[in-house]
Amino acid sequence: MNIAIAASECAPFAKTGGLSDVIGALPKALAKLGCHVKVFLPKYSVINESEYPMRLDLTIGEMQVRVGGFPRTVRVLKSKLPGSDVDVYFIDCPHYFHRARIYTSDWDEDERFILFQKAIIESLQRLQWAPDVIHCNDWQTGLLPLLLRDNYGWDRLFDKTATVLTIHNIAYQGWFSREAGIRAELRQEHLDKGGLAEWGGGTNFLKTGLATADLLTTVSETYAREILTPQYSNGMDIVLHWRKNDLYGILNGIDDELWNPQTDKYIPFHFSLTNMDGKEKNKRFLLDQTHINYNPDIPLIGIISRMVAQKGLDLIEKEYYWLMQKKAHWVILGSGEDRFENFFTWLAHEFPHKVWTYIGFNTELAHL
Repeated sequence: MNIAIAASECAPFAKTGGLSDVIGALPKALAKLGCHVKVFLPKYSVINESEYPMRLDLTIGEMQVRVGGFPRTVRVLKSKLPGSDVDVYFIDCPHYFHRARIYTSDWDEDERFILFQKAIIESLQRLQWAPDVIHCNDWQTGLLPLLLRDNYGWDRLFDKTATVLTIHNIAYQGWFSREAGIRAELRQEHLDKGGLAEWGGGTNFLKTGLATADLLTTVSETYAREILTPQYSNGMDIVLHWRKNDLYGILNGIDDELWNPQTDKYIPFHFSLTNMDGKEKNKRFLLDQTHINYNPDIPLIGIISRMVAQKGLDLIEKEYYWLMQKKAHWVILGSGEDRFENFFTWLAHEFPHKVWTYIGFNTELAHL
């Protein structure tokens, strides 16, 4: 089976949250089952090319991808998913992806991922590789099923291609103005009230995917039930009830090779269920790196998270003074909203003997 996986992040190349871990592990698991998998990812400037070498894919070469009627030059670079033979294709358009962050609040955020999705389809055309399934992930790839069916429906290459959209976090929807749909060159009927892409008078990328993908999945059976309710759906329960017979909850797994403490290359001391000595040594090592005094009797609390209110970080913000009175050390790793980045940076400055904060992503720290 040929499977194309489209996502906005993938570990270890680019990461802000759990989506990247899934996209870093799932292709390898599918390949072991005999599937032929290709992963498509934006080529962000934050990706370390010295650590993850990549080369221009000469089959695809350089191409012009149109957004809002304006052609943008795109190159497609190719690498391998570490620890596997899975091909990863990087959509390289410096105008859109060479920025300080993976996700932005810039005025053209919609254009960035319109280009990404169109470039995926046009890369497949140049490769003349017909996926049996295109696996879309979250709003950044939510237009793909409709684009494939409408804008590129003339190409018989995709006649037998099915689409699956996985909802990793329904709170992030890619809800833009109506003009975003025009820039994506969607048909007007899809942008008018009640259309497949329309939501609240604008264009909602996630809603488009929910309405048009052949199947929908999410990260657990529990979450699949929750997002059918108004409380947890962020307004999408209306659409999901319409598609509930096509919605499946599949529990996220982990890469048990990458996250094996007996062999993990990112931790200085290995350990196992029968010998946990290395775990305490790693704790001491981490505290030494963060300049917090080691004490075997004081617990170390680690937070690796996207820094947004949905993760409950506002509770720490509200009760920080009480928490700082407790005997505990804190190491915090993540990025997100300015509010929380600034708060945790300030917290580490005010309580350097208790708190250490790293804004961004760091693979070694995440494993420690």
